[in-house]
Amino acid sequence: MTTAFSIEGGDFTRAGFASSQVKKILKQLNVDPAIIKRVVVALYEAEVNIVAHAYRGEINVLIEPDYILMVLTDDGPGIPDIEQAMRRGYSTASAKVREMGFGAGMGLANISDNADEFTIQSEVEKGTILSIKIMIS
Repeated sequence: MTTAFSIEGGDFTRAGFASSQVKKILKQLNVDPAIIKRVVVALYEAEVNIVAHAYRGEINVLIEPDYILMVLTDDGPGIPDIEQAMRRGYSTASAKVREMGFGAGMGLANISDNADEFTIQSEVEKGTILSIKIMIS
């Protein structure tokens, strides 16, 4: 099963929509609640990163019997130093984003903590691609 979502940068009113929809689907498929929690945390963090940092993005979710694969692609400024961005607490979020309660610098670390496989590809001034895989069994 596949599903896709378009994300607009700066649209905090819809931030979390994709992760909530995927949660509903996984519940209907009777996926273990512990797995659902990992998927939702990772996807929400990635989704908010697109809203907070990119101009626009696309989320594609593939649900297979053994795993869930989420690929998030954005058009944005890219990540100049991925190693630094992975450090807990490091953030490039604007003051406006932080005032809304986002941008604490935990997003990529939380994604990594909840994923069985996680890769980041990024090119400055082009954008970023995240691949997040969570095993079901």
